[in-house]
Order: sequence, then structure tokens, then C-alpha cells
Amino acid sequence: MYEGSMTMTSAEPTSTPPAPPVSLAALLARRDLGLRLLAGPEDVSIHWVHTSEMADPYPYLLGGELLMTAGVQLTDPAHYVERVVEAGAAALAFGVTPVYDTVPAELVEACARHGLPLVEVPPKTPFTAVARALWRLMAEARLYELRRVTEAQQSLAAAAARPAPVPAVLGALASRLGGRAVLFGADGTESVAAGREVPAEAARALRDLAGVLGPRPGRGLADPAGEAPPKGPASASGDGGGLRLAAYALGGGDGDGLTLGVATERRGPGDHTIAGVAVVLLSLLTAPHRGADAAVRDGALVRLLLGAAPAEIADTLGPGPWTVVHASGGDGTPFAAASLAAALGTPLVDAGGGSGPRDGTPVAVRLLLPAATPVTEQPGWTLGVGAPAPAAELAAADAQAARALRRAEATRTPLVRHRPGGVAALVDPDEAAAHARAVLAPLTEPLGETLRTWLSLHGSWDRTAVAMDIHRNTVRQRIARCGVLLDRDLDDPDVRMELWFALKSR
Repeated sequence: MYEGSMTMTSAEPTSTPPAPPVSLAALLARRDLGLRLLAGPEDVSIHWVHTSEMADPYPYLLGGELLMTAGVQLTDPAHYVERVVEAGAAALAFGVTPVYDTVPAELVEACARHGLPLVEVPPKTPFTAVARALWRLMAEARLYELRRVTEAQQSLAAAAARPAPVPAVLGALASRLGGRAVLFGADGTESVAAGREVPAEAARALRDLAGVLGPRPGRGLADPAGEAPPKGPASASGDGGGLRLAAYALGGGDGDGLTLGVATERRGPGDHTIAGVAVVLLSLLTAPHRGADAAVRDGALVRLLLGAAPAEIADTLGPGPWTVVHASGGDGTPFAAASLAAALGTPLVDAGGGSGPRDGTPVAVRLLLPAATPVTEQPGWTLGVGAPAPAAELAAADAQAARALRRAEATRTPLVRHRPGGVAALVDPDEAAAHARAVLAPLTEPLGETLRTWLSLHGSWDRTAVAMDIHRNTVRQRIARCGVLLDRDLDDPDVRMELWFALKSR
């Protein structure tokens, strides 16, 4: 009825739909190319194009491509087709001339036997023209999907503002996807539905698929060891009754069992993105069980604004410790921060907004999670994670997360966690390097190297002289010269510490 494999919603991109594949039929319809189908079906999807004259192209294929060849090393057509099919290529395009005047009959027979589409490319059509036409069709399809997703987001947002928002959102979703949208309760019954009716077999399959995401025994209860229960899958997909089915757990997979089910005839590249927006909206609209928690948090905020110390209201949110996460990225929509918070399993999120006070860069999204909640990489986001901290130390944890995010952005790493690194780790590396250049600017070599060696040997003239293979009087002269140029008292331990830090950062 439905596929057994399931994927977490957060593991799939939600910012923009991927480049959609192009039907072989659309490529064949380009009369200027003069392509002709000799074997196999034309209703296959092509994800990219690849040209190869290898006798065995298998190691160089990714699957889903249109493989183009002129048969330069085609010696065994039957074996060649077997390897192409084994690699998962979508179709084979054979160019006649300069090697062959016609497509070999053995190749046509082998493709027909294996169901591999075989396209004849006429002499007047270069392979690059076919590739360019395919990329153009993909660009047109992608533009169409981007427009469709944007219009769907606007429609869903407008529906959420109506007097009966839940049925309105379901209706807008069903209309945009051309199918049926159902909100299932924790017991598996239909709570609200919209869109056209589906066959009974498809309805049962959709309910079963939603049941896979439903609450498990003991969900919401800590085990005897005090650990939080594991989350269930956040989404699943399959087929049933001749329709494409998908189910999404509201609230990131650890809510009270509400599930969104969608049944459509086809599944477009942008459908998951559209459904993801609906999931966020429905999660917010169908969460009365969070009302008490929200009221408690609002009360804590009022007490904080009226002068209460942060430590006094920390117990209102939970015993802690807490993990602070800074995030940058997202898809630029108003729902991006809420989607990230749902994926990480926390309602405590500051969506940022506006610009930084100095350089105009966007303020990062900040989240607060119980320390026991795992923080994993999120597609489209760059994350900086602070060390777990009690409420009294959240300000330090916030600074740690900010520094970790800067390191993640600088190294283009999806997630960086704070690692204790002493005093030097508290200073931004770029700022430290700039400070070092300014402080040490008056020194030229070999003065700088002499100063570094002398400081590393705790100011010992003799040991520095031996290490640098120079006379001790030369060491004294150079260090004295450093003191004059830097205008610093090198007998002051604070000065020595600052210069050592600068030398290490240079």
C-alpha cells in the first residue's frame, strides 16, 4: 500500500524546489533537433545529459541521465546496453556519423529488449545542441515551479488569516496540489478534509501512512533514566489507489499526533515545499495544547521586564541546562525561522530580523533548546551551537553560539559547536590578527622573531642566545630596541602577555 521507507522532513530542502527533470517527450517535441525515438518509451524523466565514448560508461554515470554517444568504441551493443541500464541511465541517444551511417540494428534490439529509450540524433544536430535544449527546458520548468511555489505560499498565508483558518489552509493546499488534503487526529480519524474525493483504497492507504507517524506508546513521557523519548519520523511517502501519497507530522514529529495527509495524481518538484509551508501553518493553528506553555512563558517575560532576575524565572521554562543555537540562512520567507524551530523541536525562537548595528548584516535566528535535545545539521542553514549552560550563564552561551556561527560561516561548515579553547578562543581570529598587525607594525625582522623567542623562554637572555645562535649581548640590544619601537615596558608581565598573544595571532 505504501512504501516502507520514510524520511525526516528536515532532511529535504525547503528553500526552493530543485531543478525539475524534463520528460523525454518534451525533448523529442523540439523539431529543430530532429530527434527520433527508435525504441523504448518516451515518458521517462531526464535529470541531466552526459556524453561518453567509453566502451563501458558505467563508472561515469550517476543515473537518470540522457547518455549520448557516437559509438566510437561500440563493439558489443548488447553488453553496452546492459551496462547502461545497470547504471540507471534514463535514455540513450546515438549520433549517426561520423562512425556509423545508421543506428546499429543490434543496439535497437537490445534497447527494445531492456526497455531503454533509444533516440537517433541526426548528423545535422550536434550533441551540444541537444544538451543546450535540455538545460533550457529544465530552466523553464524550474521557473514554473518557483512561480508555483511562490503563489502557493501567498495563497496559504492568506488562508491562514481567514476566520476558519484550518479548513481554509487545507482547501488552499488541496487546490494548489490538485488533490486531497486531510488532517488526521491522534486516533487516526479524519478531523478536517478538503479537495476532491479519492478512491476508498487511496483513502485507506493515506490513513495507514499517517498512522506510521502517529503517537507511539509512551510518547511525551521520559523514560526511567530521565531521558526524553525519541522522535518519530516527521514525514513519509508512498503510493496507494493509483495516487501519490504523503504524510507529515505536525509540530516536527513530537506533537500530540496530528498528521497532515496529501493525495495527488502526480508529485511535482515543488510539492514538498508547498506542503512544508502548510505543515508550519497548521502546526501553529492546531496547537491549543501549547497555550498553557505560552501563557507561562509570557508571564515569565512580564516578570523579567518588571525587574526580575533571569535566574528567578529560569525554572518557569524548565530545569535546564540549555543550549543556545545561532542560525543564518533559510529561504527568506516569514516561515523560515518557524520551520527551523520545528525541525529542532523547540518553540523558543527569536526570528531576528533587521540588521546588525555596525555592518548591516542580518541578525541571526536564535533558538533555546533543552541540553538533552540533539542539534543536527539543517539543509539551507548554517548553525553555531553554544555549550550547555544553566540559566545564570545563558549570556555566555549566547556569545559562544555567536562565535561558533561566525566560524561556521568563515569555514563554510553547516554546523560548528563551541569548543573550550582558553582566552584566545574568546577573540575573533580576524580581529586578533588585525590587532597583532597594528601592535607589531614597528618591528622588523629579526626583531620580531627575537622578541617571540625571548618571550617563549621567559625572558632568558642566555637561552634565547643559544636558541637563535647569537651572542647574549645581541639579544639584549634587540630586546631593548623592541621596547623603544613599541614604547612598552617589557618588564611588565601584562605587556609581555599582550605581546605574546599578538605574536601568536600574527
